[in-house]
Amino acid sequence: MSTTTETLVSIEAIRAAAERIAGVAVKTPLVRAPFPGLAGEIWLKAESLQPIGSFKLRGAANKILQLTPEEIARGVITYSSGNHAQGVAYAAREVGAKAVIVMPSNAPAIKRVATLALGAEVVDVGVASSERLAMAEKLVREHGYVVVPPYDDEQIIAGQATCGLEIVEAIPNVDLVLSPVSGGGLLSGIATAVKLLNPKAKVFGVEPELAGDTAESFRTGKIVTWEAERTSRTIADGLRTQSVGVRNFAHIQAYVEGIITVTEAEIRAAMRAIVAVARLVPEPSGAVTTAALLFHAAELPPYRKAVAVVSGGNVDPKLLAEVLTESNS
Repeated sequence: MSTTTETLVSIEAIRAAAERIAGVAVKTPLVRAPFPGLAGEIWLKAESLQPIGSFKLRGAANKILQLTPEEIARGVITYSSGNHAQGVAYAAREVGAKAVIVMPSNAPAIKRVATLALGAEVVDVGVASSERLAMAEKLVREHGYVVVPPYDDEQIIAGQATCGLEIVEAIPNVDLVLSPVSGGGLLSGIATAVKLLNPKAKVFGVEPELAGDTAESFRTGKIVTWEAERTSRTIADGLRTQSVGVRNFAHIQAYVEGIITVTEAEIRAAMRAIVAVARLVPEPSGAVTTAALLFHAAELPPYRKAVAVVSGGNVDPKLLAEVLTESNS
């Protein structure tokens, strides 16, 4: 796919998405986070405070709210490890559509239970992204469901980009924005909105070392795929996608300065820091950006005002308790 601006999501599409989803998703706050030892102002974009506890509601709502009555009657389907599942289930309930979610067997129980509670039907498959996609395609052929992709879709990107729009509206002179990256929906959207509104700002993606396919893709200039056995090793269950999306990668190549990878210990330490300093509850995937600020400052440009996106807060209570009672040593 070409990375010319004609093929990328426009600021007009992002603004339209913001108006469209205003009654479903919320404008999340920016919470000041004065982490000890870090210079400059740091703000956390608390997507954990969305109604489903994750940014995924933005893209799902933007897609589903544009469906025709005929498409709504057919029902929607997606494939997700959890947060996108909840976003689709929530948005589908808003318009009265049936929602079918294909989930991996290793999806966190808290996300599975929440998806079911929203009225969705859950279909279980193995841990590979490819297995989820294959099952979804099979069910589409059998039942005619409308697919709501997790990330590789212009309407999904425009919806996630509303997060970046809100960041620049709140802090017009932001220097640095960090977003988690897996399939690339959030990073591609945020980077597009931020750079179109404030070209001087620097945007970085962050992902676990154990699921570093996007970092490798960015470094080599072509999309690479990691096996499910590799990406499923990370505690950050929302970042286990095996490859970045084609449309997402085009936006990332156009607007993102770099991709930083963080260790499992750094993610856990960042979770503790977020709870202690900002009083927010992050899931591991939502803590990677803070991990980059805390432990990879040398890989980042200087900044006066930085925003780290806390993409979600749907963490298993037992895991949270375990992480919070560990020492930082």
